[in-house]
Amino acid sequence: MSKLPAELHPLVAEYLHELHVLRQLSPHTLKAYCADLHELQTFAADDAIELLKVSNAHVRRWAGRLHAKNKSSRTIARALSAWRGWYDWLTEKDTRRAAQAGRVTQNLVANPVDDVKAPKRLKSLPKALSVEQALALVNQAVKEAADTADLETVRDAAIIDLLYSSGLRLSELLGIDVLQSKGRQHESAGWLDWDAAEVTVLGKGGKRRSVPVGVPAMQSLKAWREVRELLEKARDSAALFVSATGARLSPRTVQARLRTLAMRAGLPTHVHPHMMRHSFASHVLQSSQDLRAVQEMLGHASIASTQIYTSLDFQHLAQAYDKAHPRAKAGKA
Repeated sequence: MSKLPAELHPLVAEYLHELHVLRQLSPHTLKAYCADLHELQTFAADDAIELLKVSNAHVRRWAGRLHAKNKSSRTIARALSAWRGWYDWLTEKDTRRAAQAGRVTQNLVANPVDDVKAPKRLKSLPKALSVEQALALVNQAVKEAADTADLETVRDAAIIDLLYSSGLRLSELLGIDVLQSKGRQHESAGWLDWDAAEVTVLGKGGKRRSVPVGVPAMQSLKAWREVRELLEKARDSAALFVSATGARLSPRTVQARLRTLAMRAGLPTHVHPHMMRHSFASHVLQSSQDLRAVQEMLGHASIASTQIYTSLDFQHLAQAYDKAHPRAKAGKA
């Protein structure tokens, strides 16, 4: 068992007091610094090393121990930052005192944490719905639109159908106009070609792209267009997706509507618009294996951004293997 120091080293306590009084760090940040510096003391005590005689090799070893404890890269980086800050402060403090006394510094010559870096953070995979979950969500939206036929449910069905059909970003979706217009007062960021079943949007970096829209999604969009035409307040708005007041929808409204609809569909996860984009990319890639085509439909400048979905595809295959293969799980004959 680790030998915990009975209390903080006086110089550590002094440093934390200075952070609190002079730098006025938040209580949460101070608590984190205190925990990290306490751990530094623990490591030094375990190895019978005085804090003022810690070397670069010690710090590297202790960073390795944190990693062995399954600490995240973010946590290790924060600990190293706290240690580095304390040793920097200690060196400055010792240098000032030595200069005042007319002597050479007696303690640290260099910061032992310098050049020690946390392990690289693994890039997390985007969260995507399964095919079954995505279809359940879209079907729920379409069913509600058919049952109630009011403005919000018909509009929501068109939005969700289009998000999943074409992999649009939320900002791109909300920038779509009913028809393309280019004039002094308004120029469309995006628009629907109703005859060609194609949507053109303005993506990142001001780049335009056109993406096909599936037949079911076009049906939902046409149903919404009919409802929208009956909304008198929307007649002066170019926006495709509007509220009951005729104003272009806000991102928050779409996020909230999607979240509540997912709950009614019985989905076990927090669903947001970008998850529909991830689901679109993952499912198209699973079916087509055409990375370049998915890149173009998503509007990624670099194919490296699209390649993350190959990991999702492998994850899907691994799950299928676990379910289907007779020897996939330990203990099976």
